[in-house]
Amino acid sequence: MKIRLDNVVKTFETFRAVHGVSLEIESGELVALLGPSGSGKTTILRMVAGLEYADAGHIYFGDEDATDIPVRDRGVGFVFQHYALFPHMTVAENIAFGMKVSKVRRDKTAIDARVTELLRLVQLEGLAERFPGQISGGQRQRVALARALAVDPKVLLLDEPFGALDANVRRDLRRWLREIHQELGITTLFVTHDQEEALDLADRVVILDKGQIVQQGTPEEVCRNPASAFVMNFLGDTNRFTAAVSDGVARLGEARIPAPGFDDGPVEIFLRPSDLGWSSSGAGIPATVARVIDRPAGRRILALTTTGEAVELDVAPETQVSAREQGIITIERARVYATG
Repeated sequence: MKIRLDNVVKTFETFRAVHGVSLEIESGELVALLGPSGSGKTTILRMVAGLEYADAGHIYFGDEDATDIPVRDRGVGFVFQHYALFPHMTVAENIAFGMKVSKVRRDKTAIDARVTELLRLVQLEGLAERFPGQISGGQRQRVALARALAVDPKVLLLDEPFGALDANVRRDLRRWLREIHQELGITTLFVTHDQEEALDLADRVVILDKGQIVQQGTPEEVCRNPASAFVMNFLGDTNRFTAAVSDGVARLGEARIPAPGFDDGPVEIFLRPSDLGWSSSGAGIPATVARVIDRPAGRRILALTTTGEAVELDVAPETQVSAREQGIITIERARVYATG
């Protein structure tokens, strides 16, 4: 089922949450809406679900204008961050609930068969008679997904479904959800503020800020070609410097950074920790090591430049460096943006 938002607007009493958003989600695509709190991502999801109505614009499911269709008739499955399971019902009863109240009538045999099928799909065989309070958070979220899928929705909507879980469980569930999506091929819209989550899961990432789309593309496209300083800063750790461009070159310490297309004058330069290196000499930014943090995959150096700016950079685990050591921060890659 293809979804299309056409210049959708949503205003609440004191602010406009969504400013004329237009977006197409192809049938079978998994799209992540990514942005900081207040960027409008959950409001968009709720409008697609029918839990909020647009003040202007249209929402289409395929060729059908679904803008004013009630939530019950939209054929969407919704998974929330906090599960929303019925605590007095067993796992099987929670999964079966939507089928029992649906307009599409099924007999008990068909419902039981569907519950069994979904328990296999979400890898919870043997837990049918347990209650939500008797299973883990990750298992409860699998039940919530099975319940959403039980009614054969046209569209699956997920609102920060892993936000209440610890990091290791989130990683496991992300891999599992991607496998489920590949098996079912259902059109899925996923809301998160977690960049890693969006990039791991999505076919396409839509980045929002202040109710507007600021960039969309594949994970590779948004990571390798951030369209603005906001996107660059939002997608992971960055170091930001102000520099001056002259004749198409920005100067940062002793480093020279190509800046074609920029007029002479001030610019902002963004450097990710992985874009930097550490050397005892050479062209770059003179600095002193303040601290070294060891991590499983490498070492992070916290350094101070001679002008007092704090910089973080990642180096290989075998790099020998210690606090108070002086050296040069070398630049392998940099992004240049106009100031303002």
